[in-house]
Amino acid sequence: MLQRSELRRSELLMPAGSLERLKVAVLYGADAVYMGTPDMSMRTKSQLSLEDVKEGIEFAHERGVRVYLTLNIFTHNKDIPKLDAYIETLREVRPDGVIVSDLGVFHYLQKNAPEFNLHISTQANVCSWMTVNFWKDLGAELVVLAREVSFAELTEIREKCPDIRLETFVHGAMCMTYSGRCLLSNFMAERGANQGNCANSCRWQYKVRLKLNDGTTRELELSEENMKLFEFLLEEGHRPGDLMPIEEDERGSYILNSKDLCLMPKLDEYLKLGVDSLKVEGRGKSSYYVATAARAYRRAIDDYYDNPEKWDHRPYMRDLEMTGNRGYTLAFHDGRVTNYAHNYENTNSVAAWEFGGIVREVREDGFVIDVKNRLQAGDVLEFIPPNSKESPVLLRLYEFHQADSNEVKLVVHGGPHFKLWVPFEAFDKENVDDIIRKFPELTVIRKESLLTEEEWERLKLDKLVHKIELGQAPESIYPDRVKKLQEKISEETFEKRSKTSGKGLEGCCGRGCNGCLIFWSDPKYAKARELLATKKHGEMLDRNMRDDLVLIREAINS
Repeated sequence: MLQRSELRRSELLMPAGSLERLKVAVLYGADAVYMGTPDMSMRTKSQLSLEDVKEGIEFAHERGVRVYLTLNIFTHNKDIPKLDAYIETLREVRPDGVIVSDLGVFHYLQKNAPEFNLHISTQANVCSWMTVNFWKDLGAELVVLAREVSFAELTEIREKCPDIRLETFVHGAMCMTYSGRCLLSNFMAERGANQGNCANSCRWQYKVRLKLNDGTTRELELSEENMKLFEFLLEEGHRPGDLMPIEEDERGSYILNSKDLCLMPKLDEYLKLGVDSLKVEGRGKSSYYVATAARAYRRAIDDYYDNPEKWDHRPYMRDLEMTGNRGYTLAFHDGRVTNYAHNYENTNSVAAWEFGGIVREVREDGFVIDVKNRLQAGDVLEFIPPNSKESPVLLRLYEFHQADSNEVKLVVHGGPHFKLWVPFEAFDKENVDDIIRKFPELTVIRKESLLTEEEWERLKLDKLVHKIELGQAPESIYPDRVKKLQEKISEETFEKRSKTSGKGLEGCCGRGCNGCLIFWSDPKYAKARELLATKKHGEMLDRNMRDDLVLIREAINS
């Protein structure tokens, strides 16, 4: 009898927040991609127009890659009239599946567009085999399990639900509420997380305030003199005497800031089990993130199927550690989130390497490269081949040539104003034909980051925590490493951070974001809503603020 893993080969499902990122995901090894237009998916910052969706699906299908479209918002009344147009779009672009959360939307699509495969989003919070079977009986083709599902639960679900495809997240940012059913963003910034417009309020910095008996509220200044006089405790109503301490130093705390999910160390268990789709989060992330994550998981998956007995996660972690992250956690893999799954000191995504550029054009004599971050003479660029079996190539440059002029610079900055030209002869130790073959258009390039002392300490702490979760390092080391990080957080840095969280209540951009309660509820924006209503589904607003966006803002201000 065949093992389940022989019956089910897991697909690698990558995010596509723009047409470029979709193409990068395909080139770097995705078996499938998921994407959506801003007006009807859980990402209002998506950069995909309807024309981009058409081109992207055609590009993917030509290369044997599946595409799933997102329709995973929780609908309000205002969203329902758009559904007919969405169905027309589906019939025009022919995706391989449609991802939905809302039971009403599911029923609507089944009734009006029964020819499409329906996938149940993680937003639906499916945590048991009973709920999976419920969706299967309704006609779902695939169910994306909630992030709260442990591996033991997933194993039971797979056993009891053999006749429906299962999908689980293996990598990417984690919402504080994990399946994303959060009201913080609505409360703090009037932006609906379940409408695709989360303000990430959970990652803001919070401080303890002291309320005096006279009604005034003051910041509690901790010092050597008074810090031992106070202790703040939480007591839950039904647990009298069970006092839980709140800890905070003078630099504040990110009490709700989850680390990023990374199940690479346990990936072989998911492949052996026969999970149909392994999903990477990140429609809002860069092409560099998409390329490095896709390449790492592509190599890991292929190597497992080639030789499962000798599979080891460590070679693939290097790529994942070289793209920005908040530290990695196994999250609910073992059944519960530990204290190490959150980052209390720093909310930034950090890595020792960063996005250097992307090959925009391959000419007869060299590459034209879009520069993505600051480059200075002497920097080493690492060209990352889309073929996961081939090794990257390092190239040190001492000057930077403008692609379409004779201009030469010693320092260049990321942006559209400078196109870097790198002649093939610069690769003096490589065969030109091999270079052209290995690095096609949209090849991603990385470079070393210039990190602060605090960021280096963060990386050291993240690596330690990763080892602790895997049982490869003692927990006793953790407090000292945290203390070293805290000592590197300067007062200047702390002051800067405390001013970065947006209020979200002082105005509206006029773009009509799904979850922007200001835009949809305030009479002030009535004319803007009328103008937005004339837009077709998937039709993008003008990003240069010359046409549509200018008109909307004029309507808002009139």
